[in-house]
Amino acid sequence: MAAKSKCPNQLQDYAKGKKNSDKLTTSAGCPVDSKTSTMTVGPRGPVLLQDQVFLDDMAHFDRERIPERVVHAKGAGAFGYFEVTDDITKYCKAKIFEQVGKRTPMAVRFSTVGGESGSADTVRDPRGFAVKFYTEEGNWDLVGNNTPIFFIRDPILFPSFIHTQKRNPQTHLKDADMFWDFISLRPETTHQVSFLFSDRGIPNGYRFMNGYGSHTFKLVNARNEPVYCKFHYKTDQGIQNLPVDQAGSLASSDPDYSIRDLFESIAQGNFPSWTMYVQVMTYEQAEKWKWNPFDLTKIWPHKEFPLIKAGRFVLNRNPKNYFAEVEQLAFSPAHLVPGIEPSPDKMLQGRLFSYTDTHRHRLGANYQQLPVNCPFATRPSNYQRDGPMAMGDNQGGAPNYYPNSFSGPRDDPKYAACPERVSGDVKKYNTADDDNFTQAGLFYRSVLNEAEKQRLVENIAGHMKDAKPFIQQRAVRNFAMADPDYGARISRLLAKYQSSSRQQSQL
Repeated sequence: MAAKSKCPNQLQDYAKGKKNSDKLTTSAGCPVDSKTSTMTVGPRGPVLLQDQVFLDDMAHFDRERIPERVVHAKGAGAFGYFEVTDDITKYCKAKIFEQVGKRTPMAVRFSTVGGESGSADTVRDPRGFAVKFYTEEGNWDLVGNNTPIFFIRDPILFPSFIHTQKRNPQTHLKDADMFWDFISLRPETTHQVSFLFSDRGIPNGYRFMNGYGSHTFKLVNARNEPVYCKFHYKTDQGIQNLPVDQAGSLASSDPDYSIRDLFESIAQGNFPSWTMYVQVMTYEQAEKWKWNPFDLTKIWPHKEFPLIKAGRFVLNRNPKNYFAEVEQLAFSPAHLVPGIEPSPDKMLQGRLFSYTDTHRHRLGANYQQLPVNCPFATRPSNYQRDGPMAMGDNQGGAPNYYPNSFSGPRDDPKYAACPERVSGDVKKYNTADDDNFTQAGLFYRSVLNEAEKQRLVENIAGHMKDAKPFIQQRAVRNFAMADPDYGARISRLLAKYQSSSRQQSQL
């Protein structure tokens, strides 16, 4: 028998835990005499400005929506712990990995990428998979997706790419020409587009998909020896995806399907979990490897760089309040702890700036002081002061300048990043002609079976049919560069769509 749904009874369950109702107060904590009527001059007269109960509520209501995320606006969150199961201290000195059995509290936010906050959960779209570890050395954020690669390799293209996922600036409609025009003009997108239109483009909720840090990072051990690294977290529930027809049906019947599934699972005690692995590449291997190891459109093949098990994380608590703990939950790849550092990955370098900059716009300069973002084991001790939503005592009477002679916090050279030697001419390097097709071809030929190939080309052609013919032709050429059969199948399906359209127009 299926477990009884928890969501419809949330309010009833809350009431069971309360013996008495709390006293109603204003935001200042003052008791409220009436919540059902305003203060007026006579029974039909105008409202008085002195009615602070009304003004307190209305002023807050006017401001209770904050800007939604530009990307990843629709999402679900949960909390749990990460447990070390295998020793990787030979690669990394971060305290989170210091001993087998150690547990660290954590938060996760899953999301779709392109849609607005009210969009459906079951659309074809990458899924965000952002993880925050509340370590004793500060918060470490691993902000990735459910795919190990991405569409582009240079961050200057990111705003344009995201605009193609959004709405036409005049019609305010999704536009197939925008999407496929950009995709076909940037052949490096071929690999990720192949993932997106495969079966894994529509996961069956958030519990049944893998996560990836996606970028190349640098791990440093206690002897200050660095290696490059990629992070993977594989679902212990097994991969499950939604067929296209079922996903479309759910988009109308249950647009919050993935949020509901995650909440219900945790509420019923069916706690989802993932196993974390790392891939490691030495500096010497990076210099000699056939591909750029910092290219986000490429994977590191497991045969060359095997998965190394590190730990497991479990989600066992739902948010107590969605806005406070999920909408305000803020991640950034720049939130790193000693032992985990950036690599020269261009997309990572761009995100180190853009994410924190976005949060300061969305949530305010002190977004890190919000409880869900504040480090558990440490409290900020720095020279930042004031600004909107400065909480607590705003670091009291501690000096707000450095250096100082009055016991202010001091820096410590032992936390210096591992030195890295770089050289080269300073200029803008065009990567458009890098190898854009080999790995996409390997994915098509070696990863997908025949049925999966057929669904992939049907999904691509079904979406591309609404784009202009010259854009279709350019896109098909890119897929054919990955594999001739790949391009040919899409071309044949597009021809069928065109023939069918002509016949319809003649009726």
